[in-house]
Amino acid sequence: MHDHHDHSHRHDAHDHDHHGHGHSHGHVHGAGHVHAPAKFGKAFAIGITLNVVFVVVEAAYGFLGNSMALLADAGHNLSDILGLCVAWVGIALSARPPSRRFTYGLRNSSILAALFNALILLLAVGGIVTEAVRRIFEPEPVAGVTVMVVAGIGIVINGVTAFLFAQGRSGDLNIRGAYLHMLADAVVSLGVVAAGLVIMATGWQWLDPVTSLIIAAVILLGTWGLLKESVTMSMAGVPASIDIDGVRGCLQQLPGVSEVHDLHVWAISTTETALTCHLVMPSGYPGTEFLHESCRKLDTRFGISHSTFQIETDTTVTCSLAAENVV
Repeated sequence: MHDHHDHSHRHDAHDHDHHGHGHSHGHVHGAGHVHAPAKFGKAFAIGITLNVVFVVVEAAYGFLGNSMALLADAGHNLSDILGLCVAWVGIALSARPPSRRFTYGLRNSSILAALFNALILLLAVGGIVTEAVRRIFEPEPVAGVTVMVVAGIGIVINGVTAFLFAQGRSGDLNIRGAYLHMLADAVVSLGVVAAGLVIMATGWQWLDPVTSLIIAAVILLGTWGLLKESVTMSMAGVPASIDIDGVRGCLQQLPGVSEVHDLHVWAISTTETALTCHLVMPSGYPGTEFLHESCRKLDTRFGISHSTFQIETDTTVTCSLAAENVV
């Protein structure tokens, strides 16, 4: 829930003729809902550096120890490095000011970054599964101690990185993606340690590729929500955090409103949501304060920071956009 209206830009409502009836637009733009790059810049820098060092070490010992589980985890961590870079760039671009060509600025880049992140992880899963299946049918000896030690280091590194992003995970899809990836990595590394211990005790070499398949399943499970939400946002869908029926109900309960239509809610970025709608108000134009107060209510209750209303006062004129199936 966002509460940054102290920084909002307000524009007075203006009247003009449209489709034969008078109407007004009221705008309240939330200006500060994007997580500033500087706020998580240090977290991204530390996370990327730690993971680059770890991936080099993990991949080297994966080859030396002949461990598919370690190589799978290294591949996943490599994709996470790219994912962290993409998320960082996306957040930095989303803070760029509006221009004549990009009137929303580059807010949408954070959504594209989240989508790209999810696709990177799916590609990593495909590579891990392919090699793991081959190793199940062609098992090779694995150095259990090496696996345990390297994966143990991974638990610490991924745990620390996840902690760095814990604070912002509820407000930004990109930060949530980074947090979930790092947390999943820590859990996966814990599984690799357990597999190494069992391999040492039993000599079950097949457990290594099976563990990498479990890793792939964990990644897929964690990625699905990120993929679904980023695709929804990139298609101008209603963000998962927004109750569209609740929004409509809130608008219908505003004083003087008899009908709400042409309601659209979409994500401008991974942290900002916009709304447009037509409000039918037979009693006449409600005034600028009504528009500002309605926008503040939507921001407070639903986190919608950029609302635009079209006021329709003449009920004898049917709006061409009133039908539910018309966009």
